[in-house]
Amino acid sequence: MRTQVKREELKDGEVLCQYCTGKCCRYFALPIETPTTWEDYDHIRWYMMHGSVSMFVDEGSWYIMVHADCEHLLPNNFCGAYETRPSICRKYTTDDCEYDNDAAHEKLFETPDQIWEYAHAVLPVRPRRTVDDPVSLPVIAG
Repeated sequence: MRTQVKREELKDGEVLCQYCTGKCCRYFALPIETPTTWEDYDHIRWYMMHGSVSMFVDEGSWYIMVHADCEHLLPNNFCGAYETRPSICRKYTTDDCEYDNDAAHEKLFETPDQIWEYAHAVLPVRPRRTVDDPVSLPVIAG
């Protein structure tokens, strides 16, 4: 395990990456539209059923987070493709990275059940079908 040093304790020539566990290389997150309907939450639940996927909310924006180590992350947590890394990695700096961030989010959902429970808490009650409701099936053109 690496020794955690404070940002302000770095010596000249040192970078935070020397002391990090590669947090920024172990997932990616993409913004999504804020869910507002049962269908939206059902889609999110479906995303989360596909493995290492979480959802989080920060500053009111929703994100899907895919937990997957970069294929170039070395055992020492350095980049094995540093010289040819993608531009998104080149633009990323340690100025405001998550090195010493506790990863606290406004909302964090780690299982499909959690997102479904949240949907039940924030959405209006779903109308239940009755035996008298017509069944609407997809029409297959023939």
